[in-house]
Amino acid sequence: MFGYIPLGAAFGVLFTQLPLSPWLGFLMSLVILAGAGQFLAVALLGAGAGITEVFVATLLLNSRHLFYGLSLLERFRAAGLGKLYLIFGLTDETYSLLASLPRSGERDDPVARRDDQRLMLRITFLNQSWWVLGTLLGLAAGQLSFDSSGIEFALTALFVVLGIEQWFALRERWPFMLGLLVTLAGLWLLPEDQLLLGSIAAACALLLGQYHYQRGKHQPHGKHAPRDDHPPHGKSGARQTEHNQASEHTTP
Repeated sequence: MFGYIPLGAAFGVLFTQLPLSPWLGFLMSLVILAGAGQFLAVALLGAGAGITEVFVATLLLNSRHLFYGLSLLERFRAAGLGKLYLIFGLTDETYSLLASLPRSGERDDPVARRDDQRLMLRITFLNQSWWVLGTLLGLAAGQLSFDSSGIEFALTALFVVLGIEQWFALRERWPFMLGLLVTLAGLWLLPEDQLLLGSIAAACALLLGQYHYQRGKHQPHGKHAPRDDHPPHGKSGARQTEHNQASEHTTP
């Protein structure tokens, strides 16, 4: 609540600076629910970008949700129609909460799984409700005359807080190191107007490569081990055959 309402209000205030109806901002939070993507869309529309540019930029920015979904697929399994809403409402803040939820029972317990999914649905719905409420408050505040410069930094501050929380919650540190290295490389190699999208695209490509590498490493190289249909030879082979036959006769 304390994160979504201020962020939604910041988005609503920024949206009122566009030559568009305020109700479009409300519909954007209700139907799209893109979080950082909505801030990016406001910035691009304010700069005079076309629909194609907004679409491509938002697609790249929100492609990080692919990795969110991969890590929660098992917990969303058998959720029915609720799975569609869980996928739709999976924002950065919601993912941070869902990923840190402890399981209420065993992994294969259907009752515990349903309880977990009901809790995740309530969290997702409440998060969207606070976001939409914040947007409405921001749209109303935007009708007043005041200096709103710097209000967009609220999103950056939230990402910093979420990053710190995940640093202490997760045992692996390499994703944070990867993000830092990609950002530093982007600052050195990319122009300022392409830094965000270029860094996200590079990080996504590296994470996909690491995912396929880990998946291939844990898969067996062959389907089945070759079977030896020939009887063993020699004295040791004969003793092994007699031992196997004796075991078959004594087994009930």
